[in-house]
Amino acid sequence: MENKKIPTRMGDGSLTWMTAGEIRADIEEGTRVAAERAKVPPLDEAELGHLLEIFASASRFTGVDIGDEVVLTYDGVGSQHIGTRIHDLQLYEQHLGADSVELYHPDYSFKAVKTVVPYEQGVMRQAQANVTVPLNYGAMPDLGRYTQPDGPVPNWSTLMPLGKIDEARAAQEEAVEHAVADMVYVCDGMLEAGADGVDFDTAGAAGDADFLAALRAIEAVRGRHPDAGIQIGMASEFVLGMHGNLEYEGVRLAGLWPREQMKLAAKAGATIFGPAVNVNTGKSGAWNVARAITIVKPCVQEAEIPVHMNVGMGVGGTPMAPWPPADAVSRSSRALVDILRLDGL
Repeated sequence: MENKKIPTRMGDGSLTWMTAGEIRADIEEGTRVAAERAKVPPLDEAELGHLLEIFASASRFTGVDIGDEVVLTYDGVGSQHIGTRIHDLQLYEQHLGADSVELYHPDYSFKAVKTVVPYEQGVMRQAQANVTVPLNYGAMPDLGRYTQPDGPVPNWSTLMPLGKIDEARAAQEEAVEHAVADMVYVCDGMLEAGADGVDFDTAGAAGDADFLAALRAIEAVRGRHPDAGIQIGMASEFVLGMHGNLEYEGVRLAGLWPREQMKLAAKAGATIFGPAVNVNTGKSGAWNVARAITIVKPCVQEAEIPVHMNVGMGVGGTPMAPWPPADAVSRSSRALVDILRLDGL
């Protein structure tokens, strides 16, 4: 029985077969790699054993125990395959059991949305008449949109290879100002149109300046709309130091892991924090989930606001595939809830 091959998934969603011993070895390696990299404690024996129980099962689907269910929040709801965006929102609410949904523009960038705010306000008002669950509006800070030739500032990605570090940093700082103004403008408009909250999604995608822009925008929106829900979802587990010297509330942003990211998000005024841990497509699902749990566990333990782990395509142990297989998604979701005791997914 020890050599029996169990069907399981890789990080790209492909099917493979491993023995229970091989799965256990991957789980141990995943937590060890994460602990060393993020400088956090590895998972304990009971947690390792529970992960093995989940991933060594050949069942098609798995789930948490009755009573352990968590809130399901969604960003970028639907793809308008059938009908309108409002139909997508209704589908997620009534057929998929979403606890909150999000209206979004296909461009999914605050800079682009700024040009069509009146149109988006109209859709939001219509959507609120058809949807019962909380309805947010979301987009990305997307700091790279502000670089030339399409944006107003020089492109720091071309300046840095030329050794123009000061110029690259100055360009990022200028882009932050533009991005904050656009995000606050859009959030004002959508909240006035009836949105229950706003989502700053994939924050930090362009590095520490991108994360700073999101934090400053959250702070401004919180001051202008004290009762609004504000969610921030990160781009990855580690904030890249594209600038390197930027700070928020005296804390250097480059190099922050989820625990520190969450604390700054809470300080800025966010009501939900979404950590993201990227998937390694060349490793097994068990390896990726063990790594993700290890990195996020200190964040959940010290959480000052609800934590809703990002488990979309390519993050949180969910395979990087256009249509992640249900067996892999259910395993990663259950493992995250069982061990981390998350507030939501």
